[in-house]
Amino acid sequence: MKSLPIGLIAGGGQFPLLFARAARERGRAVVAAAHVNETNPDLAAEADHLCWVKLGQLGKIINHFKRHGVTEAVFAGAITKTRIFRDVLPDFKGLSLWNKIDARQDDAILRAVAQTLEQEGIRVLASTIYLEHLLFPAGVLTRRKPAAGEVEDIRFGWKIAREIGRLDIGQCVVVRERTVLAVEAIEGTDATIRRGGQLADRGAVVVKLKKPGQDFRFDLPATGSATIATLAEVGGKALAVEAGQSLLFDREAMIAAADRAGIAVVGVREEDGALVW
Repeated sequence: MKSLPIGLIAGGGQFPLLFARAARERGRAVVAAAHVNETNPDLAAEADHLCWVKLGQLGKIINHFKRHGVTEAVFAGAITKTRIFRDVLPDFKGLSLWNKIDARQDDAILRAVAQTLEQEGIRVLASTIYLEHLLFPAGVLTRRKPAAGEVEDIRFGWKIAREIGRLDIGQCVVVRERTVLAVEAIEGTDATIRRGGQLADRGAVVVKLKKPGQDFRFDLPATGSATIATLAEVGGKALAVEAGQSLLFDREAMIAAADRAGIAVVGVREEDGALVW
């Protein structure tokens, strides 16, 4: 017999499946709300109760959770951000909330949804609950360390990424020789890497970190094998990610792919204003 149920608002990727498995291993009944055209259908086999929703159907999610006694929930998985311009079918609750949001950027939207859930008696927990082992580790993960010029680019890119994060624009920048080639916005990390990597003509360095004051309940930066595949595609040379503040999927496969492509991967911490790894 499972204990207190936990709600799962699922986006795309493997994170919702990993969370559902981990929660059930700890005796939680998983009540999932999966997004049409985003969530992997395999989640149905990992959840105890599942309903499909379209982007904006907040009332349907709340009713589903309440029907199954959910008082705690998490957000897991990404939503393709450009879907806010299509594939949206808000219900009354979703439309009402949408019209109240002034800045329709990631943090503002997610915080507003979380606040509404909590007003309905559903507490939103950190997305890393049960999955702390997926947090990006500190140090050089690959055989190759960043070269001297790449280290300078990481330091430069870190400052730029922190600023765009402060403005809630994105989490990732692509640089080369201390020149900004691409800044992540609504298109996502892979598209940003492709755009910046093509401008770099090989040698791109990617820096990805959380936004200042980012809420651990949602939208943590995430990297994995797909990130390395995209960076290798454009001849990129290094990937720097904020350690302990980002998610790392497929760790062994990711590192192996980076080693094959000669890409340096490093988990970076900021201590007393200095970057260390």
